[in-house]
Amino acid sequence: MIKVKICGLTTPEAVDAALDGGAAFLGFMFFAASPRNISPEAAARLAQRARGRAAIVAVTAGADDALMRSLAVILRPDYVQLHAEDGPARARQVRQICQAGVIKGLSVSRASDLDAAADFEGVADYLMFDARPPEGADRPGGHGASFDWTILSRRRFGRPWFLAGGLTPENVEEAVRISGAPMADVSSGVEREPGLKDPALIRAFLEAARRA
Repeated sequence: MIKVKICGLTTPEAVDAALDGGAAFLGFMFFAASPRNISPEAAARLAQRARGRAAIVAVTAGADDALMRSLAVILRPDYVQLHAEDGPARARQVRQICQAGVIKGLSVSRASDLDAAADFEGVADYLMFDARPPEGADRPGGHGASFDWTILSRRRFGRPWFLAGGLTPENVEEAVRISGAPMADVSSGVEREPGLKDPALIRAFLEAARRA
């Protein structure tokens, strides 16, 4: 089974479904424009049931130092996931502030976008290749959009990486086969409506990933 991250969790039922299905990473979103936005306190309560069973990931986009310090104290994440235009220097700062590992999300629409990974291979623990958001979007991910998985099929990177963007229980096996991804990330693909995870879809995704 490839390793899976279930992202944008907001309820105990969704967390339990992710854990019971064998998810390796649980993601909590800290970005006001997202329908999956959650407070550090609420995330910490949900993370209590997961700590030691799966890695806790604080997912951010352009978060300032104050929020990072709050997450470090309240949530105590294992990893911080960075999106937006956060560069390598910011990744180093976040690692120091949060005393946590770093997952760097990179927006992809064409093969040349993958070249940016080289800038982060020395500072991130994991890379994440996500579909570039639609023009005018108010957030960097969680749109259910995908990209051409074949551009990843022969690429090699200096860090383990996640495939993200538009994955569902129905297509994750194919996506992994085509891209060669060692890990997968899903958010909107296991929701019954924006921001509300469906435990049955989470279980179905993890079952499909187990076959991948």
